Amino acid sequence: MIKSIGKTEIRPKHRLSCHCGAVVLELELPDGIVDPRRCDCSLCRRRGAIVASVPLAGIRIVQGAESLRLYQFNTREAKHYFCCHCGIYTHHQRRSNPQQYGYNVGCLDGVNPFDLGPVPTMDGVNHPRDRTT
Repeated sequence: MIKSIGKTEIRPKHRLSCHCGAVVLELELPDGIVDPRRCDCSLCRRRGAIVASVPLAGIRIVQGAESLRLYQFNTREAKHYFCCHCGIYTHHQRRSNPQQYGYNVGCLDGVNPFDLGPVPTMDGVNHPRDRTT
């Protein structure tokens, strides 16, 4: 089933690509874009991406695995991937739920993330995985 957001159509299998096209992923989005959000942690503030999540099995690298680079910081639990050619963040394995990938909604082919309307911001500065008990 195709979901619509404004003039944007989200297909159950949707292509995601970096800016230069070296990295291409296929996402399983049977329910469309679920729980879009921003984060205010130090990395997300700087990259400004709107992200949504899929299960680990919901992303398949179609092209450019060799062009993906990994960036980790702080607890080094999350795995942030970006294209080594154009620098665009495509997806990350979440630390708050390691069974999911977060993906850059702005990289979905044919999708304008501004069509989503207001998007909530998560408190990444005070992330529960940062706290010591």
